[in-house]
Amino acid sequence: MSMSLVWLGWTLVLAVAHLFLTSAACRRQDGVQWATGNRDGETPHYTGLAARMRRAQANLQETLPIFIGAVLLAHVAGKDGALVAWGAGLYFFGRLLYVPAYAFGWGAVRSLIWGGSIVGLFLILLGLI
Repeated sequence: MSMSLVWLGWTLVLAVAHLFLTSAACRRQDGVQWATGNRDGETPHYTGLAARMRRAQANLQETLPIFIGAVLLAHVAGKDGALVAWGAGLYFFGRLLYVPAYAFGWGAVRSLIWGGSIVGLFLILLGLI
């Protein structure tokens, strides 16, 4: 398996872990009873850590389809070289560091980390050209 596919696999593991971390933060505010109910009422207004985790998860969901598509396209097209692997690794580590940076409210650092993950995406796309 190519290195970029390995990074893709780890990024998917990260996405699932992020889902569970966000869910846990939200359950601390809305309680298990609300989560296991039919949720017909108004959605709880999350604050603090839960709100930050939800925003971080939404941010991951914005770029994850692009990452998946670009890595798979590079693999299928036979352009899965070093540039794509470096880009995929940079994206993964950027997304990994983004979670605690957002959770702890490190605004400027969070933005730099996000920028690094976007550079990773651009490297993958550049590798496709």
